[in-house]
Amino acid sequence: MRIGIVVDSACDLPPEWLAAHGIHLLPVTVKIGQSAFVDLRDERATLDFIESHVTGRHTAETSAFPADQIKALFLEQLVIDYDYVFCLTVTRHRSQIHDNATHASFAILNEYKPIRAQVGRTTPFALRIVDSQQVFAGQGILPVEAVRLRDAGASAPEIRSRLEFLAERSYAYMVPRDLGYLRARIKHRGDKSVSLLAALIGGALDIKPILHCHRGDTGPVGKVRGFEPAAEKLFAFAVERVRAGLLTPTLCLSYGGELDQMRALPGYAALVAACEEHHVERFETVMSLTGMVNVGSGSLTLGFAAPPHTFA
Repeated sequence: MRIGIVVDSACDLPPEWLAAHGIHLLPVTVKIGQSAFVDLRDERATLDFIESHVTGRHTAETSAFPADQIKALFLEQLVIDYDYVFCLTVTRHRSQIHDNATHASFAILNEYKPIRAQVGRTTPFALRIVDSQQVFAGQGILPVEAVRLRDAGASAPEIRSRLEFLAERSYAYMVPRDLGYLRARIKHRGDKSVSLLAALIGGALDIKPILHCHRGDTGPVGKVRGFEPAAEKLFAFAVERVRAGLLTPTLCLSYGGELDQMRALPGYAALVAACEEHHVERFETVMSLTGMVNVGSGSLTLGFAAPPHTFA
C-alpha cells in the first residue's frame, strides 16, 4: 500500500526533511498590510519577509488553505499517487485547517473513483484527517513518526493508531522574546490563553513566561526573568525529559530567527549532548511564518512526546 503524508505549513520541521520524505504541504497565507506571503516553509524567504515587515505584524491576518483547494490537491494528485493519505494538521483550536480538511474529505471520498480508474487503479482510496492537537515544534512529532512507521512497513491502521496515541501525549513549550509584541497580538486576536495583565507585568519586569501546549490547550507553566535564562531553563527541562525517556526518539526545536542564534543560547549544548547520549534525533528549523506573526520573532519552541509530567 502506498501511504502519503500531508502537513500544513505551520508544522515546524526542516523543509529539506519534508522534501526528502515526500511530505506534501498545505500552505498558509499571511497578509500584513497590503503584502501577502504564501508560507511554503522556505526558511530564507520567511526571514526576509519578517525583516521587511517589522511594523504592523501584530495585525497580520492568516488564511488557512481552503477546502476547495485541499479537494483539488487530493483529486488532481494524491488520490492517484497514494492509496491512503494521512493529513496531519495544527490543532483545530488554533486554525481552520483541520475543519477545512475534514470538509474537503467528504467530497474527495465521493469523487475519487473515476479519477483512479482513469489511471488503472481499481483499489479503494482512503484518507485520515488527524488533529495533532499541537502547535509549533510540537506539531512535528507526528509526521516524523508517520515516516518512520511507513518506512518500516507498518500498515495504515497501525500508523493511525500510533498517531492518535501520540497526539494525546505530545507537548510543546515556548519562550517568547517580545512580550510587548505578544500582548499586542493577543489583543488583536482576542486570545485569552495568556492574560493581558500577566503579559503587562512580565514586560515591565523583563519576566518571560514559559508557555505550554498539550491536547490543544495552551497557557503559561512558568516564568523566568530574562529571555536567555528562560531558554536555559527550558533546555534543562528538556534534558530531564530526554533522560526520563520519551515516547518517540524525537525532539523538535524551532526558532523565530537565524538558527545560529538559537544554538548559541545557554543550555543548548547540554541538550544536544543529552540527545546524542540517549539516541534522540533532533529536528531544528526556523519557525513558520504563521508562528512568528502570532508569537513574535526570536521566540523559542520545542516539542516531544512523553508520559504525563509537570514543568519544574
